[in-house]
Amino acid sequence: MPVSSEERLQARNDLAWSISVGGIGVALFVALLIFAWHFAATLFLIFAGMLLGVALNAMTGLLGRIVPLPQPVRLAIVCVALLAMLSGIVFLGGTTIAQQATILSNTIKSQLTTVKTFLESHGVDTSFFDLSSFTTPSNSPETPAPAASTPHNLPSASAIASGGGAILGQTFKVLLGTVSAVGNFFIVLFLGLAFAVQPSVYHDALVFIVPAKHRDRATVIIDRIGYTLERWLIAQIITMAAVFLVTWIGLAVIGIPSRSSSAFRPACSPSSRPSAQSSAA
Repeated sequence: MPVSSEERLQARNDLAWSISVGGIGVALFVALLIFAWHFAATLFLIFAGMLLGVALNAMTGLLGRIVPLPQPVRLAIVCVALLAMLSGIVFLGGTTIAQQATILSNTIKSQLTTVKTFLESHGVDTSFFDLSSFTTPSNSPETPAPAASTPHNLPSASAIASGGGAILGQTFKVLLGTVSAVGNFFIVLFLGLAFAVQPSVYHDALVFIVPAKHRDRATVIIDRIGYTLERWLIAQIITMAAVFLVTWIGLAVIGIPSRSSSAFRPACSPSSRPSAQSSAA
């Protein structure tokens, strides 16, 4: 059956339209990737603020099931409770974490030394494991002593200037990194509080962007996304609690003391009692 010229022209127009739409779609997708690559830090901060807002909103809703208070009051209670908990973790657990990290490092080194000795006693060559950096202390007698420094002339003014410039550069880098980290923290905190104070405003704004005929479907999708994020955050909290419990049990098994036991053990040890009695006598 012969095809008319109008049908051929229509087929060409449809093909040209499909190619144009496909090209525009590919170009927009590439532009979106480039935008996400260059502004990844900003997008990450926005996403972190959204997660914080969802978490605060979820905890506020859980508190509302227990205490019938207005939403701003419940949010204030949740924020104060979280601030008190974080402050307690930082001020009470910071020193303990640092001490236990040092004890854990020393325990791992001693265990590696024990394993190396055990393997060598049973005829296993451990030279290819390269355990010298873990088992050999830095002040061991096997390491040669550094050569005595010979007197030399004072450094020139250019060397002093270059060294001072390097010190100032590193100082500015540290200061800028600290300011950036603190600024990012407050940005996430502000976004989270903004999302948690009036979640309906942002919910209605997202729905308003969608065309009118698809708003019902968009409302269902946004509600499902919020529900899924809340469940995901709860799962993450449960996971972190499980990791904390397993880590605590593991550290207790290998003999790393907690802060309370390490703090009261010297005072209650048997070796200190005779000295106290003798001093009293």
